[in-house]
Amino acid sequence: MLPLIKAAALGVALRPMEDEDLVFTAALYASTRAEELAPIPWPAETKQAFLLQQHAAQHAHYQQHYRGMDAMIVERGGAAIGRLYLYEMPTEIRIVDISLTPQARGQGIGAALLRDLFAEIAPRGKNVTIHVEKNNPARTLYARLGFTILDDDRGAYDLWQWRPAA
Repeated sequence: MLPLIKAAALGVALRPMEDEDLVFTAALYASTRAEELAPIPWPAETKQAFLLQQHAAQHAHYQQHYRGMDAMIVERGGAAIGRLYLYEMPTEIRIVDISLTPQARGQGIGAALLRDLFAEIAPRGKNVTIHVEKNNPARTLYARLGFTILDDDRGAYDLWQWRPAA
């Protein structure tokens, strides 16, 4: 579990994800896709079914390709407000997913979580990587925190990397 200092100062805590959290993570996933699906003229039920299927596929992919990842629920005041999935490799920590509910975005929580991650892994000399969609507004946050694009030849995603100071 990632120790929190900066995020804790904002009233944020982490806890291990449990199977019961899949209802929350499905709703969270849907909130990250709402803008993208808005112009599609599907009935609301069709959009909801599609988003549930996409969340299930994403969850299965993460379970298969990041076996043993540290899957955490982000909480504030005891209420779930996001998720943070980390996967440790020999030379890097991969942020598999970091998402916050719409109400929790823009309050510095994501930046605080990332700064806590940097503080934890920098002494070990590991890099942090994350795949980021080319249209994700969080790209400005990642750039501000010192991430750079490592590989921009991955379709809809770029691979970003943060390196600890030498």
